[in-house]
Amino acid sequence: MSENRLGSLKSPYLLQHADHPVHWQPWGEDAFEQARAENKPILLSIGYAACHWCHVMAHESFADCATAQVMNALYINVKVDREEHPDVDAIYQKALMMMGQQGGWPLTMFLTPAGEPFWGGTYFPPRAAYGRPSFVNVLQNISNAYAHQKDDITQNVTSLCDALIKDSQPKGDGSLTLEDLKTAGSYILRVLDPRYGGMHGAPKFPQPVLFDFLWRVSALKQDDRLADLVELTLKRMCLGGIYDQIGGGFARYSTDAEWLAPHFEKMLYDNAQLISLMTLVWRKTRAPLLKQCIADTIDWVFREMSVEGCNAGFALASTLDADSEGVEGKFYVWSEQEIDELLGEQADSFKQTYDVTAQGNWEGHTILRRVLPLKEEAEEKQLTHCRQILLKERAKRIHPQRDDKVLCDCNCLMIKALCEAGAVFDRPDWIDKAKIIMDQMNTLMVKDGVLYHSWCAGHHTSPAYLDGRARAL
Repeated sequence: MSENRLGSLKSPYLLQHADHPVHWQPWGEDAFEQARAENKPILLSIGYAACHWCHVMAHESFADCATAQVMNALYINVKVDREEHPDVDAIYQKALMMMGQQGGWPLTMFLTPAGEPFWGGTYFPPRAAYGRPSFVNVLQNISNAYAHQKDDITQNVTSLCDALIKDSQPKGDGSLTLEDLKTAGSYILRVLDPRYGGMHGAPKFPQPVLFDFLWRVSALKQDDRLADLVELTLKRMCLGGIYDQIGGGFARYSTDAEWLAPHFEKMLYDNAQLISLMTLVWRKTRAPLLKQCIADTIDWVFREMSVEGCNAGFALASTLDADSEGVEGKFYVWSEQEIDELLGEQADSFKQTYDVTAQGNWEGHTILRRVLPLKEEAEEKQLTHCRQILLKERAKRIHPQRDDKVLCDCNCLMIKALCEAGAVFDRPDWIDKAKIIMDQMNTLMVKDGVLYHSWCAGHHTSPAYLDGRARAL
């Protein structure tokens, strides 16, 4: 088995690593059997196709022959697509957090041949930097510890496994009251950012589930402070660089506190939940900004995420990459010169509205964000025309790679969002498309009476998990 075994698989993420000199194996019993037979620890690497830092570590370390030689000599190397195996990812993310470290991707975990975690991290640089040791040093030190410090390894394994078991058990007496929900909302209020919305500090994640909860608690408590902060969060996001001002859709998160600079990957499930949340909030606020972002995001979904299925319908892909041509955000950013040449006499007004300057606002380029409020109808029509010109021009660029994997749970989230928005905004066409996607779920994701979690290029992975089953009902 001393070879890279990812080439025959369907996952776009795993195929990104199929040509590496690392002897990657997919998650499965074969890898664990080899680890037991050779008495080697397992190096588990988990990521997803659109992940910027996954690309960075792959380029710096996994594609490097010298690093791969160390990995192959000391470890059985297992690569996992977190979107195919969210169950595996959830276990080892939790283990990493129990070690006192922040989770994320790429996830780098060291396991016993039985799959038990004993140490880990996320991204490691090829040379010591950012307060992190070099990846090769980590590989050598962990291998040495595994060989010569068995008692310490056993202690780590026992502590982590006991903690994971304890964490999986229900907490409290199982009761939940309205007062509990109100109290939770008051606690969360303390960590919200009153200026930019979201949680204090950076990075900032949209967290639609949290803000959906806070919106509902605000109604229970009749406390406008919570509702105002939810509305502020959505407004700041819709005006910021985390939102694609030209093409619609939200990036996964912002690297700064102002929602300006995202890692540019777009995830189907984030956008589905945000459409639902914005629709919920719009029903009370009637904010034109939310209505426009909902419509533009839905347009983006149909324009860029549709995947042909096994019949005349379509389903939706899981992610769009952060990078294109090997450069993060290249597809999305602009220069002042480009704006001037494309928009002519309309350029000045557009630049003032969308923070376009000669020096740029991000690494010498401009991430479009709206810095001026909504204008009169005629001026807004002119800005819409400008955005359409830029969208048409941007379509000529090399697009970010799309992960064409169809995920049952994420598609069902979007079905829900389309039905909600379609009903609220009287858009039966959105509901009709939701029905088409639902038909595809019943066709693509069901095989021999079993509902599956993932489908890609005619291939199914594991059966659906609980959330997928619940959302498909």
